[in-house]
Amino acid sequence: MVVSVAELPAVGEAARIVIEEAKAAGVYVYAGGIDESVAPVLVSANGSVAEGGYPWAPALNGGFTVLELPSREDAISWAARIAKACQCQQELRVFQFDPAS
Repeated sequence: MVVSVAELPAVGEAARIVIEEAKAAGVYVYAGGIDESVAPVLVSANGSVAEGGYPWAPALNGGFTVLELPSREDAISWAARIAKACQCQQELRVFQFDPAS
């Protein structure tokens, strides 16, 4: 996201509008930002804890928006709306629901 400090309020408002549209459409599940003031940790299967995230992964910033949609095409359409509002690319992932959860 390459947005000037002066543009941040408008970008934030545009993003909130898209979220409100998702809520009104009944597809919103949740959204939130990554708290970048808290460093990530890796917790191993044996319970050991190491400071930092995966060494091979780029730093993660921004946030997540989870929507429940009927098709990949709808997901791409919503991701495009969010990308336009946030003025940056969005990575789209499909969440595999666990019916036992």
